[in-house]
Amino acid sequence: MTKNVYGYIRVSSKDQNTDRQQIALRQYGIREKDLFIDRQSGKDFNRPQYKKLLRKLKPDDCIIITSLDRLGRNYVEIQEQWNLITHGKKANIIVLDMPLLNTQKMHNNLTGRFLADIVLQILSYVAETERHNIRKRQAEGIAAAKAKGVKLGRPRKSLPEDFSHVVSLIREGKLSYREAANRLKVNHSWLYKRANEA
Repeated sequence: MTKNVYGYIRVSSKDQNTDRQQIALRQYGIREKDLFIDRQSGKDFNRPQYKKLLRKLKPDDCIIITSLDRLGRNYVEIQEQWNLITHGKKANIIVLDMPLLNTQKMHNNLTGRFLADIVLQILSYVAETERHNIRKRQAEGIAAAKAKGVKLGRPRKSLPEDFSHVVSLIREGKLSYREAANRLKVNHSWLYKRANEA
């Protein structure tokens, strides 16, 4: 039987709104004091409120999230955390927008935990395959563009009109790089690099 039910909310930045997630979790009966909210990227699990929630979690407690990407974006790490919560802490997880990811429910005589673990494995495989395919397509696109003679990257900034004269003054010791950069209205590190190439 479920003991405590907690809601976990994550948004990627401090100015993003959490209202939609809070409304969905409150409809599930979660109290304000049982909501844990992080306002940072989902690239890893080094998040203060998530860590606090894990410390609080006891066997048969339950974490509810609105969608899997609120937990994180890296499927390998999601699986590690999922196993920590469901097997290590012996707690449950419910993902509201994906009913099969509910470790409490029975589905056709299969325990929710068993079925959710399998679904998560499949999602992880699909996500990893897609990441691999994206990298492959990018590499193929870059190779094709290079073969056509397309120049990649930002175009080089054209040299200011008075560039050669100012570089001569620098070499003669009549101007410092900073003075010359101010005169040409350019960044002094860019000027230093281009003057040495000239």
